[in-house]
Amino acid sequence: MRVPTSLEQIRSAEKALAVGTWTITLGAVLYSMLTVTPLMSGHSPKGWEWTAPILPLVVDAAVVIVVRMDSTLARLDGDGGRWPVVLRWMTGAMTVLLNVGQSALDHDRVGVAVHAVAPLLLIVTAETSLAYRRAIATALAARAARERDERAERDRRQEERRKQEREDRLADFARAEQRDRERHEREQQTAREQREHEQRMAREERDERALREAADRDERQRRQDAEQRNRERREREVSERERREREREQDAEREIERLRKELLTAPAVDERLTEEQARMKVQDCVVARIPQRRAVDLTGWSAGWVAALYKELRPAEHAGPAALAA
Repeated sequence: MRVPTSLEQIRSAEKALAVGTWTITLGAVLYSMLTVTPLMSGHSPKGWEWTAPILPLVVDAAVVIVVRMDSTLARLDGDGGRWPVVLRWMTGAMTVLLNVGQSALDHDRVGVAVHAVAPLLLIVTAETSLAYRRAIATALAARAARERDERAERDRRQEERRKQEREDRLADFARAEQRDRERHEREQQTAREQREHEQRMAREERDERALREAADRDERQRRQDAEQRNRERREREVSERERREREREQDAEREIERLRKELLTAPAVDERLTEEQARMKVQDCVVARIPQRRAVDLTGWSAGWVAALYKELRPAEHAGPAALAA
């Protein structure tokens, strides 16, 4: 059985898709500028090295335009034709070639693979996010059509019920008139007794209502007192949790700072460490946010191996201080 998805969940998914897409796009743009600028600087005429960032900036601007316009067209269920596809793949191919150019010239296969990750991820993410948005737009349109049909069916049924209710009321009204005429003849003889009975019932009802109101006031007061106690207890618990969290964060910051000082002051190794020792040392460097160059000195391993391990352990940099210390 398929579980229905609410509009809030769909909007949340679209927001997560947009945030993820733009995060990958901006990261790839920044990484591309940092990678391509040295290549362009080395291939620019003497005195014109300052123009090196212009080409990667232009290519990345085209990437941003493609991602933004694809997002807007997908939301409007539109199609820009073949030229947006051509621009998307052309800019993607340019970005890949520019990013791996320096490594290819240096015959560095590992560098080519590493520098191709960001642009390839950007290309696939752009195509995937476009497909997701179009699928969401199609699903929303189908859902809106179903809702319109269901609403029309409900309106038809409600109209039929209202019509039946009107007919029933008319029949009840006719029967009520007949009963009223018959009752009027009887009530002429018992009017006085009926008035006395009604007065007595009214007094009893007023007394019961007064008792109920008093009981309701007491119950509301008890609920307010209980809510006040619960609110105070929750505030104390929140304050205590925040205090403990601050203490854990402070302890973690001190531990990371101690580790950073230790790694920055440690001497460079003369011989390369074993792989297990080197991985542990690089993991400490990632936690303490030590530059990769320093990690190379502390392990004796190559810069490419250290860079790959840094990339593998990079998510730890976005964790909180307590998680890093752990």
